[in-house]
Amino acid sequence: MSLAPHILLVEDDREIRHLMTRLLRSNGYRVSEAGDGRMMDDVLSAARIDLVVLDIMLPGEDGFSLCRRLQASALPIILVSAKGDDIDRVLGLELGADDYVVKPFNPRELLARVKAVLRRSGAQRLEDEKEEPVEFRFRGWRMDMIHRRLFDPAGVLIAVTDAEFDLLQVFCARPRRLLSRDQLIDLTQGRAAHPTERSIDILVARIRRKMIHDSLDGDFIRTVRSGGYMFTLEVDGRETLP
Repeated sequence: MSLAPHILLVEDDREIRHLMTRLLRSNGYRVSEAGDGRMMDDVLSAARIDLVVLDIMLPGEDGFSLCRRLQASALPIILVSAKGDDIDRVLGLELGADDYVVKPFNPRELLARVKAVLRRSGAQRLEDEKEEPVEFRFRGWRMDMIHRRLFDPAGVLIAVTDAEFDLLQVFCARPRRLLSRDQLIDLTQGRAAHPTERSIDILVARIRRKMIHDSLDGDFIRTVRSGGYMFTLEVDGRETLP
């Protein structure tokens, strides 16, 4: 089971950044966030990124300068700007950007451009070649990856947050493997928000509490001393919904 492409959003407007993050995550992408060039560098040094969506108007070092720096890394880049001038568009493409999106944009347009750039870069297969499961099943439980919902063995919807769902998804994709806290941070959040190992412990505790059931005890996510966590159940990943 391959990992979903990891996108880094560099946008200083927190509301816009969070809206874009929600949009991309709801369509199956992993997302890390940064508000400026310094935070962008922190994320890139800590996580493997497949695509950078980069706003031009940033505090400190602007998007054009960051794009010029990123060109050496060969990372795919989509520039985002409130300016639709041909001069800015041409400059961005000359600096190494793969595409250019003008604000305000239609969410479908952004998704289409993200998918196209990732496909060209080889980070995302064509739709008919995808092998990502659309649901996980374990001990009667079901995770619907399309609608991001969790059901217990009786079919009851269990309320979980986005962060809890993301962490459980990582465990289900790697059952019976020891995962360190650092690995779990990287696979779920990246480091743009400066998460801590303690944040993973809190999320694991919340998942255990919500999922204690006749079919499960607290050891379905096992704590390995000085190691991290292991999801102990056998998981069935389905590529089509029943």
